[in-house]
Amino acid sequence: MTTYLETPTDLIDLVGQQVGTTDWMKVTQEQVNLFADATGDHQWIHTDPQRAAKGPFKGTIAHGYLTLSLAPVVISEVLQIREVTAALNCGLNKVRFPAPVRVGSQIRAIVSVMSAQQKTSGVESVFGLTYEVDGEKRPACVADVIVLYP
Repeated sequence: MTTYLETPTDLIDLVGQQVGTTDWMKVTQEQVNLFADATGDHQWIHTDPQRAAKGPFKGTIAHGYLTLSLAPVVISEVLQIREVTAALNCGLNKVRFPAPVRVGSQIRAIVSVMSAQQKTSGVESVFGLTYEVDGEKRPACVADVIVLYP
Protein backbone atom coordinates (compact mmCIF):
# COMPACT_ATOMS: atom_id res chain seq x y z
CA MET A 1 0.00 0.00 0.00
CA THR A 2 1.34 3.43 -0.96
CA THR A 3 0.14 6.74 0.49
CA TYR A 4 0.20 9.67 -1.93
CA LEU A 5 0.52 13.27 -0.73
CA GLU A 6 0.69 16.55 -2.63
CA THR A 7 3.24 18.34 -0.42
CA PRO A 8 5.39 17.54 2.62
CA THR A 9 3.09 19.75 4.72
CA ASP A 10 0.42 17.07 4.27
CA LEU A 11 2.47 14.84 6.59
CA ILE A 12 1.24 16.94 9.51
CA ASP A 13 -2.25 15.50 9.01
CA LEU A 14 -0.87 11.93 9.18
CA VAL A 15 0.81 12.15 12.60
CA GLY A 16 0.01 9.04 14.59
CA GLN A 17 -1.03 7.07 11.53
CA GLN A 18 0.46 4.15 9.65
CA VAL A 19 1.22 5.13 6.05
CA GLY A 20 1.93 1.67 4.72
CA THR A 21 3.67 -1.67 4.73
CA THR A 22 6.29 -2.56 2.14
CA ASP A 23 6.35 -5.69 0.04
CA TRP A 24 8.48 -8.56 1.31
CA MET A 25 12.17 -8.27 0.38
CA LYS A 26 14.52 -11.26 0.35
CA VAL A 27 17.86 -10.73 2.08
CA THR A 28 20.66 -12.35 0.10
CA GLN A 29 24.24 -13.29 0.91
CA GLU A 30 25.35 -11.05 -1.96
CA GLN A 31 23.67 -8.03 -0.31
CA VAL A 32 25.33 -8.86 3.00
CA ASN A 33 28.75 -9.27 1.37
CA LEU A 34 28.42 -5.98 -0.52
CA PHE A 35 27.43 -4.22 2.70
CA ALA A 36 30.43 -5.80 4.45
CA ASP A 37 32.69 -4.50 1.66
CA ALA A 38 31.16 -1.02 1.87
CA THR A 39 31.51 -0.78 5.66
CA GLY A 40 34.57 -2.93 6.32
CA ASP A 41 32.55 -5.10 8.73
CA HIS A 42 33.51 -8.62 7.62
CA GLN A 43 32.64 -10.41 10.86
CA TRP A 44 32.22 -14.13 10.12
CA ILE A 45 28.62 -14.20 11.40
CA HIS A 46 27.77 -12.14 8.30
CA THR A 47 30.17 -13.29 5.61
CA ASP A 48 31.30 -16.87 6.26
CA PRO A 49 28.39 -19.28 5.64
CA GLN A 50 30.42 -22.40 6.57
CA ARG A 51 31.58 -21.04 9.93
CA ALA A 52 28.23 -19.36 10.62
CA ALA A 53 26.42 -22.69 10.06
CA LYS A 54 28.02 -23.83 13.32
CA GLY A 55 27.29 -20.54 15.09
CA PRO A 56 24.40 -19.37 17.24
CA PHE A 57 22.05 -18.66 14.30
CA LYS A 58 22.90 -21.77 12.22
CA GLY A 59 23.79 -19.55 9.26
CA THR A 60 24.80 -16.05 8.28
CA ILE A 61 22.78 -13.03 9.37
CA ALA A 62 22.48 -9.54 7.92
CA HIS A 63 24.17 -6.64 9.64
CA GLY A 64 21.69 -4.73 11.77
CA TYR A 65 22.88 -1.57 10.08
CA LEU A 66 22.14 -3.09 6.67
CA THR A 67 18.52 -3.49 7.73
CA LEU A 68 18.46 0.07 9.08
CA SER A 69 20.07 1.43 5.90
CA LEU A 70 16.97 0.37 3.95
CA ALA A 71 15.03 3.23 5.61
CA PRO A 72 14.98 5.55 2.56
CA VAL A 73 13.91 2.65 0.32
CA VAL A 74 11.08 1.51 2.58
CA ILE A 75 9.79 5.02 3.21
CA SER A 76 9.75 5.80 -0.51
CA GLU A 77 7.95 2.53 -1.25
CA VAL A 78 5.00 3.41 0.99
CA LEU A 79 4.99 7.22 0.74
CA GLN A 80 5.04 9.30 -2.42
CA ILE A 81 5.00 13.10 -2.14
CA ARG A 82 4.29 14.69 -5.52
CA GLU A 83 5.74 18.15 -4.86
CA VAL A 84 9.00 17.45 -3.06
CA THR A 85 12.42 18.91 -3.84
CA ALA A 86 14.43 16.58 -1.60
CA ALA A 87 14.22 14.23 1.36
CA LEU A 88 17.21 14.65 3.68
CA ASN A 89 18.10 12.04 6.28
CA CYS A 90 18.67 14.02 9.47
CA GLY A 91 19.25 11.28 12.01
CA LEU A 92 17.67 8.82 14.35
CA ASN A 93 15.97 9.17 17.70
CA LYS A 94 16.00 5.50 18.67
CA VAL A 95 17.11 2.24 17.08
CA ARG A 96 16.84 -1.32 18.39
CA PHE A 97 17.65 -4.69 16.79
CA PRO A 98 15.48 -7.17 18.75
CA ALA A 99 16.00 -10.16 16.41
CA PRO A 100 18.47 -11.24 13.71
CA VAL A 101 17.72 -11.30 9.99
CA ARG A 102 18.90 -14.64 8.65
CA VAL A 103 20.28 -14.59 5.12
CA GLY A 104 17.63 -16.02 2.81
CA SER A 105 14.74 -14.72 4.92
CA GLN A 106 12.26 -12.07 3.86
CA ILE A 107 11.69 -8.76 5.59
CA ARG A 108 9.19 -5.95 5.24
CA ALA A 109 8.69 -2.65 7.01
CA ILE A 110 5.68 -0.98 8.55
CA VAL A 111 5.98 2.81 8.32
CA SER A 112 4.15 5.30 10.56
CA VAL A 113 4.34 9.07 10.93
CA MET A 114 5.26 9.73 14.55
CA SER A 115 5.59 13.49 14.21
CA ALA A 116 5.71 16.18 11.54
CA GLN A 117 6.18 19.88 11.99
CA GLN A 118 6.86 22.92 9.88
CA LYS A 119 10.27 24.42 10.59
CA THR A 120 12.03 27.34 8.92
CA SER A 121 14.14 24.82 6.96
CA GLY A 122 11.14 22.75 5.82
CA VAL A 123 8.92 19.99 7.16
CA GLU A 124 10.67 17.73 9.66
CA SER A 125 9.06 14.34 10.06
CA VAL A 126 9.86 11.41 12.31
CA PHE A 127 8.92 8.06 10.83
CA GLY A 128 8.49 4.97 12.97
CA LEU A 129 9.83 1.93 11.13
CA THR A 130 9.25 -1.64 12.26
CA TYR A 131 11.02 -4.28 10.19
CA GLU A 132 9.32 -7.66 10.37
CA VAL A 133 10.92 -10.98 9.46
CA ASP A 134 8.64 -13.49 7.75
CA GLY A 135 7.79 -16.25 10.23
CA GLU A 136 9.35 -14.54 13.27
CA LYS A 137 7.51 -13.09 16.26
CA ARG A 138 10.00 -10.36 17.14
CA PRO A 139 10.88 -7.52 14.77
CA ALA A 140 14.38 -7.30 13.33
CA CYS A 141 14.64 -3.54 13.74
CA VAL A 142 12.58 -0.77 15.30
CA ALA A 143 13.73 2.75 14.48
CA ASP A 144 12.64 6.38 14.66
CA VAL A 145 14.00 8.01 11.51
CA ILE A 146 14.11 11.81 11.06
CA VAL A 147 13.62 13.18 7.54
CA LEU A 148 13.64 16.83 6.50
CA TYR A 149 11.73 17.94 3.40
CA PRO A 150 13.18 21.39 2.54
